[in-house]
Amino acid sequence: LDFQPLNVCNVRRAVVLLSKEKASVVEQNGHLITSERLSFPSPSVIRLAYHVKRPRPVVKMTRKEVLVRDDHTCQYCGRRGHDLTLDHVIPRHRGGQHIWENVVAACKSCNHRKGGRTLAESRMTLLRLPVRPPATPQYLYASYVRAGERTWSKFIGLDESAVAS
Repeated sequence: LDFQPLNVCNVRRAVVLLSKEKASVVEQNGHLITSERLSFPSPSVIRLAYHVKRPRPVVKMTRKEVLVRDDHTCQYCGRRGHDLTLDHVIPRHRGGQHIWENVVAACKSCNHRKGGRTLAESRMTLLRLPVRPPATPQYLYASYVRAGERTWSKFIGLDESAVAS
């Protein structure tokens, strides 16, 4: 068996897997789980006792994921913020699709300025071409590491500089 990250589960699910001996603890997070009769360290990383077929991970295209991919930055002017909108590079009424490669984060003023026109018609350029984010453990689980699960970084291949960002 290898240490390939499969999924994120809550502590309750991890404890159930541990109690049924379907998993073992690899890393603990320093907290204690207590009940009437038991007290034991809270698991942070568990390893399954058997091999499971890993479903092919997919990054769903949601507003949140587009903003994460674009680093909460307007792809036209570079302004950062959390009040960004989504813009279709090729407008939908012009045949543009609602896919990763055609949607970018845009501030309200840039989105309004571009309107329903193409980049050439609006005389605007993109800072980066939109691409589908990779469904790698580094991309999928990095937000959990930044949220406090630092012990995960070595299992998903993140270095400390990536964790700090």
